[in-house]
Amino acid sequence: QVHLVESGGGLVQAGGSLRLSCAASGSIFSINVMGWYRQAPGKQRELVATLTSGGTTNYAISVKDRFTISRDNAKNTVYLQMNGLKPEDTAVYYCNYKSPPTGWSDYWGQGTQVTVSS
Repeated sequence: QVHLVESGGGLVQAGGSLRLSCAASGSIFSINVMGWYRQAPGKQRELVATLTSGGTTNYAISVKDRFTISRDNAKNTVYLQMNGLKPEDTAVYYCNYKSPPTGWSDYWGQGTQVTVSS
């Protein structure tokens, strides 16, 4: 089992910045993918950014050049630096973990609310 705890959400004005953190604990495998997804009201959950343990990143087109994902493997923690926030970035942001021993099954955090006012 893997437990994910997110922090760092909040209310910010358009153009502002926030930094999300997600700490993973439990049966962490050295080869894994951690990332961030978000879900706005009435919409499906969508990928924001992922980062493999080997350092490969993947970003949604809508956030590329504004958001940066990073990780500290020693702390099993992944970060999402969000700059130039827009009202359409408003959503609940979820941390995600997957790894080979569990067949790449998804583990999710509880979510953290990000609200961007115009």
